Amino acid sequence: MRSTEPPHDWATVEVAVPRRPGRLPGVTMAGFRQRVPASADITMVAHPSVTLFVDLSDGDGLVYDSHSHGWRERGSTAVGLAPGGLRLGGLASGGIECLQIRLSPVLAVALLGGSADLSGTVVSLTDLWGRDAGRAEERLRAAASWDERFTIAEDALGRRMSARPSLDPEVAAAWGMMLTSRGRVRVDSLANELGWSRKRLWSRFRAQIGLTPKHAARLVRFDHAAHLLAAGDPAARVAAASGYADQAHLHREVKAFTGVTPTAVAAAPWLAIDDVAWPASLAGPAPSTSPIHQVRAK
Repeated sequence: MRSTEPPHDWATVEVAVPRRPGRLPGVTMAGFRQRVPASADITMVAHPSVTLFVDLSDGDGLVYDSHSHGWRERGSTAVGLAPGGLRLGGLASGGIECLQIRLSPVLAVALLGGSADLSGTVVSLTDLWGRDAGRAEERLRAAASWDERFTIAEDALGRRMSARPSLDPEVAAAWGMMLTSRGRVRVDSLANELGWSRKRLWSRFRAQIGLTPKHAARLVRFDHAAHLLAAGDPAARVAAASGYADQAHLHREVKAFTGVTPTAVAAAPWLAIDDVAWPASLAGPAPSTSPIHQVRAK
């Protein structure tokens, strides 16, 4: 979640993270809590993952709204790759609270099966998992700590992997090369590396990941650039470091993925929270309990 226009009444947001990497590779989790009664109006931009939001707030529940595509969902949802102009809003009398789970697109195929292709969409978690979604949400609400919530969520995800559908290893390898290169890889180079034709790579990748290889690489590159912008790097330097032709090219790509300018993305307070919840490096000794950080909106 990233906000380009934070409401003025946003107080400190608590971010809880697991105390050690989970047992499911490709799954990362974080919990968010704002204790005071508040409303949310958050712009969410594309991220190279399929994202599950489990709404644990009191009140009417969080609302996910896409003005550009006409989608609207309430409560716990799944957000696919490159969802477009998506906003999260809502009012919670007891504060805003949710569990956010990121799934590698490769792993999302195993967890979501035939529903894995959520590209550009947001859907109710109940529509994907049926009664299992409601049961998991009830257990998460009743949990006494974030540690317990992370364990419950991991167990629920693990059970859904028992009937893992097949995924071409070449497709998984292509995605891995995109991440390693931060999106700066050509489709022809990927096809040659895998021993596939460009047409076969395009077809299989699109069918299993939900985006074309070119669009997926653009998404990964954009994500890297967005974090550099949030770190305070000038747009011209970010463009050069991220492999864009020039600053104008960066501006067009940021606008395409977010609907706002690089300057607005650079001021996004949820990118600061993002860095706390999913830091680039997870090195260091694990704490005995899940650490809780406080991040104040800019």
